[in-house]
Amino acid sequence: MGEKSSVRPRKVPLRQCTGCGERKEKKELVRIIKTPEDTIVIDLTGKKNGRGAYICNSTECLRKARRRKSLERALKAVIPDEIYEELEKEMDNIAE
Repeated sequence: MGEKSSVRPRKVPLRQCTGCGERKEKKELVRIIKTPEDTIVIDLTGKKNGRGAYICNSTECLRKARRRKSLERALKAVIPDEIYEELEKEMDNIAE
């Protein structure tokens, strides 16, 4: 009897952008984390410790998340304006 070769396609992790709400592959999004020390940073590796939220690699999505306070809800933290400005600068650097 012949064996059945059931090779499953690899499951691609999907995440939802906190800005626009669109579901995309994890590698297409940027992860923003709240570290155990309560600092908010961009995690380019996607493996740092902390509570994470995903956002599209565009400042427009970051602005939407800021307006809706969806990033604050996802990270369960109040994010000051200075942090948003730093995140915007870093997103601009990543996009280049």
